[in-house]
Amino acid sequence: MRKLLLLIGLFCLQQSQAQTAPDTANVFLIEDLREIVFQNHPIIKQAALLSETARANVMQSLGYFDPAVKAGFDRKVFGNSEYYNRWTSELKVPLWLAGADLKLGYDRNVGDYTNPETSTSTAGLTGIGISIPLGQGLLIDSRRNTLKQAKVMVKYAEAERVKQINETWFTIAKDYWDWYFTYKQFMLISEGVELAQTRFKAISRQTVLGDKASIDSVEAAITVQDRLIQFEKMKVELMNARLTLSNHLWNNEAQPLELPETARPPMQRPEKEQPKQQLLDTLLAYANNLHPDLIKLQTKDEQLAIERSYRAEMLKPKLNVGASLLSMRRDFNSNIPDYYDFNMGNYKIGLDFVFPLFLRSERGKLKEVKIKQLELQYDIQQTNREIKNSIVTSFNHLDAYSRQIEVQVKNISNQEMLLRGETTKFGLGESTLFLINARETKLIDMKIKLEEMIIGYEKKLAELYYKAGTRL
Repeated sequence: MRKLLLLIGLFCLQQSQAQTAPDTANVFLIEDLREIVFQNHPIIKQAALLSETARANVMQSLGYFDPAVKAGFDRKVFGNSEYYNRWTSELKVPLWLAGADLKLGYDRNVGDYTNPETSTSTAGLTGIGISIPLGQGLLIDSRRNTLKQAKVMVKYAEAERVKQINETWFTIAKDYWDWYFTYKQFMLISEGVELAQTRFKAISRQTVLGDKASIDSVEAAITVQDRLIQFEKMKVELMNARLTLSNHLWNNEAQPLELPETARPPMQRPEKEQPKQQLLDTLLAYANNLHPDLIKLQTKDEQLAIERSYRAEMLKPKLNVGASLLSMRRDFNSNIPDYYDFNMGNYKIGLDFVFPLFLRSERGKLKEVKIKQLELQYDIQQTNREIKNSIVTSFNHLDAYSRQIEVQVKNISNQEMLLRGETTKFGLGESTLFLINARETKLIDMKIKLEEMIIGYEKKLAELYYKAGTRL
């Protein structure tokens, strides 16, 4: 474990075990891998940016409600005459309620050739007013529609983040179990090579002494060579599996790490219990409420509901009313006659009305949104059904693997009994080396098959949680 700590730097969970159990110092558990991945993996970090991007979009949409100040100045002097001297300024504060705008303005328009309608005294004219859409835009307008949809997209981005993390971890977990299986195969083949070499040496000595036929020595040599070929093949496959798993190892400085050659999976075979119905029920309930794909579709439905309200609002006529109280007051310290101050006698009012006679554009857009909502409901139904069936399918495979493992363990026990019996008979001269090799090869194949079932079980367990929209 000390070597793993130096190379990987995050195997903290194994440090106490390394002090008390040196034989387990290099064991690399999937829990160690999980800790490293969720702390340092670039894709996990990248997925977190999705939510941040969505919140940034909400901030952008809130910009439509930011107060704004605008001002302008124009002056013309020609032939010793001041044609005009205009100053206009306004503070507009958008209000969430009713899509209204609160306005505070100051105008000063003097000169020899100014329009009498806009002309003011040298003191200028101050106005405080409000603009309200009484028709289209009263319940919802484009800026409120944009902000509401941006807020909904935060939930969509969070679901996408969870989905990306689940996909990444599922892929990594499969790579871990592939490395686990390759390592177990390598060890079983190595054991087979050692057994074949030991037997070849023993038979060679017996052949020299005349206790065994020379053909037995040739048979033993062929077995050694055959298993050495398998050994070399598995050595390359183990190297490649280790490199594949190393793709997911990163340190805190975002530097890639390599899984050491001394790292190995746990040697003790974990018990694979038959999955319980309670697990299936729990995952089905979780998927129904929190599956990322369903949340994304439900979020789209919320977006379309907001868009539908907005498009229905667009069917109303535009009726905008604006009113302002006027005054020559610049501050509240000077004396202004009542008839020049803010009162109901000094005001400005305006009314705008627009109504398309056929509303074909607005009705077409509303109909399009309704069709999209209907399509989405069908999509939600189908996706929900596919998710449930995929969970049940993975659960059935998991249950089948647990039963197969139980049977295979018994088969291996029986095969070991046959091999011991055949070896005893060979020592008494009642069997042949060919039969012993056949029994032994069969036993190795059965052990490899058992390990294949175990990693099949582990992959299906990871797949079961992934299909439910979560992770083990």
